Amino acid sequence: MRRGVRHILETQDEWEVVGEASNGREAIQLNRQLHPDVIIMDITMPVMNGIEATIQIVKADPRCKVLILTMHEGPSVSESAQHSGARGLVVKSQAMDELTPALKAIIAGGTYFH
Repeated sequence: MRRGVRHILETQDEWEVVGEASNGREAIQLNRQLHPDVIIMDITMPVMNGIEATIQIVKADPRCKVLILTMHEGPSVSESAQHSGARGLVVKSQAMDELTPALKAIIAGGTYFH
């Protein structure tokens, strides 16, 4: 999945992938080091899940823009993402169609919840 997301991102000339994390704790550390414009965060990750990592990232830097990318669907997932401070949520099965518009909306200062 990460390779597919990277491929989608690399087709956009104005975007650059600056890092990849394999777990939530690593995502927090990379955010501190790299200060990316946007973080794409999976919910289901080892060590620390993406919701908890997003909470900590946004708490440390409220300007940070996080997009949750997940296989989970339903109102409770969307609510959890919103309460974590994420600016958007895309279901993995819709990533090919929705990832780029979601990122553009978030970069422009909006939100995007599937």
